[in-house]
Amino acid sequence: MARLAQLAGTTDTAAWLGGLVEVAAQLAASPLAQLYLLDATHTRLTLSAEWFDGRRQHEATSLPSDYDGEQLLQYCLSQNRLLSIAPLDASLHPTSFLPEAARPWRSLLCLPLPDAEGHAVGLLVTASPSGCDLAQAAEPLASLGRFALGQAQLLSRLHGAVQPARPDEAAVARPCASGYGLIGDSPRMRAVYSLIGKVLHNPVSVLLTGETGTGKELVARAIHDCGSRRSQAFVVQNCAALPEHLLESELFGYRKGAFTGADRDHEGLFDAANGGTLFLDEIGDMPPTLQAKLLRVLQEGEVRPLGSTRTHKVDVRIIAATHQDLRKRVEEGRFREDLYYRLSLFPIELPPLRERDQDILRLARHFADNACGFLQRDAVRWSDAALEQLAGYGFPGNVRELKGLVERAVLLCDGGELLPEHFSLRPVDDALDSTLNLRERLERVERNLLVDCLRKNGGNQSQAARELGLPRRTLLYRMERLGVSTGDL
Repeated sequence: MARLAQLAGTTDTAAWLGGLVEVAAQLAASPLAQLYLLDATHTRLTLSAEWFDGRRQHEATSLPSDYDGEQLLQYCLSQNRLLSIAPLDASLHPTSFLPEAARPWRSLLCLPLPDAEGHAVGLLVTASPSGCDLAQAAEPLASLGRFALGQAQLLSRLHGAVQPARPDEAAVARPCASGYGLIGDSPRMRAVYSLIGKVLHNPVSVLLTGETGTGKELVARAIHDCGSRRSQAFVVQNCAALPEHLLESELFGYRKGAFTGADRDHEGLFDAANGGTLFLDEIGDMPPTLQAKLLRVLQEGEVRPLGSTRTHKVDVRIIAATHQDLRKRVEEGRFREDLYYRLSLFPIELPPLRERDQDILRLARHFADNACGFLQRDAVRWSDAALEQLAGYGFPGNVRELKGLVERAVLLCDGGELLPEHFSLRPVDDALDSTLNLRERLERVERNLLVDCLRKNGGNQSQAARELGLPRRTLLYRMERLGVSTGDL
């Protein structure tokens, strides 16, 4: 390994990483080798070095934090286990992380690189068009990976930590722009997207809090669908929907003869969600006895069905949600403190709709389009008066209330245009935050209308000004006065 001897004396990090993938390609007898490294937050994976067709590729790229199209890398990283596929079928396995080649890739080896504590902090990937079994090279590649990480730590002590290349702005914006399937670009929602990105590929429990109707189940599903368990089951149970004995048997299952009427074994929701995600809505209403059993599942990963003397292991990610103040319920003795700390390891608070002013009209248009599609009718138009009325409403029922109001309005609309009379809303002044004075209330309404009109016109200020019946200079003045920028669109 003359090449390794040459690399051992270098202090150039880029040269070291490039030489590493070159040696990896030689060990695997493959034309391609890639090195991916996690950032310090363990949420972004960066292609730090690549050797392809006999030469080093110099441009590092950062993968989106939702790993769209990189499920194989995601699986290897999150499960911390070797992945070898031969033959590799591009129609079955997404391989957008592999470069285009003259011949299709027919075999793949993905090897996690562990740190001193055994946690995966990077990936070493090799691929070949020949269809050979690359797993034969796993052992020497693993040794090379351990040596590489040790050398990288030495280089970091010499001249600063080895950090993945800074992703370009488009890569950073993609998770927030897509919103993980959620709708809204307000600052509060962007903060939620950022938190979702942090927890997608970490198996910690998540606690979703917020008022009723803010979309907690949608966020839970987004975490599941964009995370490492997306190919497994997503199971939902409302803890307030069943009495205690039924909820227990539903969650943990039971064995035949466990109680009157148990004429067969029944699989519980923990078993149904094994390998996937269990979403426990209204966790604050779970009875205390079940709280203790849930705590054991979180601590030991074990479930004991009713009527059974044996436990069995399950691998389930718990996402819990509540609109209640769990800390207050702990102080009142109505919720176990130890369970609270286990569930609230990663809390995400969802903002009420009244704190997402600029999202209201966008959500309303989305719900109207969906309702028209469901009813198989032409899309409806929005009158300015109806938009103004929605923009000034407080929505105590949050997104759920907005959805119901819009769907009802579409049903009532006969002329193809949504009017104020199609919405059953209280007067604008009554609906707005009572702490705001009249000028602040009017500015809120005006700002929402400006943002909506600019969005509708793709950010074209001249077209928006014409639609609003304003000189362009007046529109720019009002945008500056109300703090409307292109980042709000």
